[in-house]
Amino acid sequence: QVQLMESGGGLVQPGGSLRLSCAVSGSIYEIGAMHWYRQAPGMQRELVAGVNSVGDTNYADSVKGRFTISRDSAKNTVYLQMKSLKPEDTAVYLCKAVLWVTRWDAHTSEFWGQGTQVTVSS
Repeated sequence: QVQLMESGGGLVQPGGSLRLSCAVSGSIYEIGAMHWYRQAPGMQRELVAGVNSVGDTNYADSVKGRFTISRDSAKNTVYLQMKSLKPEDTAVYLCKAVLWVTRWDAHTSEFWGQGTQVTVSS
């Protein structure tokens, strides 16, 4: 059973930093792209950042220059380093992995974590 577990959220003051982690566990063949999304109360879920299997990254305009996504393929883990945090960054941050569960899969599958709360407030 594939599971994603996020960690690292919390309460931080404006201008502060946090580092989120998302570890993929279970029996899998290969992980493709990994993404961080966020969802604030009453808002749609939005893509924050993504990284593919060769390390190419993409970011939402609202976080460019402040957030950095990275992955450790040996640990099946993706990170999101967040700096210069703003109150509008407050949300539940969720991790998504696109992966092949077995080597015989014709298509990839998507798995989501439960999310970790990030609150930016003074």
